[in-house]
Amino acid sequence: MLKPFLAPLAALALIAGPAAAIAAGLEIEIAGEGANGTVTIDLFEDVAPNHAERLTALAARGAYDGVAFHRVIDGFMAQTGDVQFGKVEGGDMSRAGMGGSDLPNLEAEFSDVPFDRGVVGMARSQDPDSANSQFFIMFKAGHFLNGQYTAVGRVTDGMEVIDAIKRGKGQNGAVIGRPDAMNVVTVTE
Repeated sequence: MLKPFLAPLAALALIAGPAAAIAAGLEIEIAGEGANGTVTIDLFEDVAPNHAERLTALAARGAYDGVAFHRVIDGFMAQTGDVQFGKVEGGDMSRAGMGGSDLPNLEAEFSDVPFDRGVVGMARSQDPDSANSQFFIMFKAGHFLNGQYTAVGRVTDGMEVIDAIKRGKGQNGAVIGRPDAMNVVTVTE
């Protein structure tokens, strides 16, 4: 039996429960030489609220549409989200990975969420508080990233599409030729 002062809290939790379960996410239509299909990502609004809000804000205004997967390292991750230079049409692919959005950089929101297969992390420079628009999706676990990068979401459907993304070359994973891209990115609930 609940103590009298806990009963109102329990009732509030029941009321808030279903609403809290509705989380924002992204639906990404990917196309290219390697990958073709749709990927669904649930965002960790409770773990990285500022980063989740940034991804949804940029997606809602169409900033991610047509942006390339510019850095893809086999067995590690696929990186995208350079809305400044990474557009396949009209961008500067020689500078892809160096840009961000017109919004300010974000402070890190490190958590205990492990970087397992399918986890989405925010890309950044050496400064932990430099994430802006770029993100990466893990092909397999990379626990050396734990506590070093902000985990912002997880692929819930379409991981086979991620697995098919055109791989890059060399140590930095730069994609040669025309990269696969996010054609359309939509915010979901």
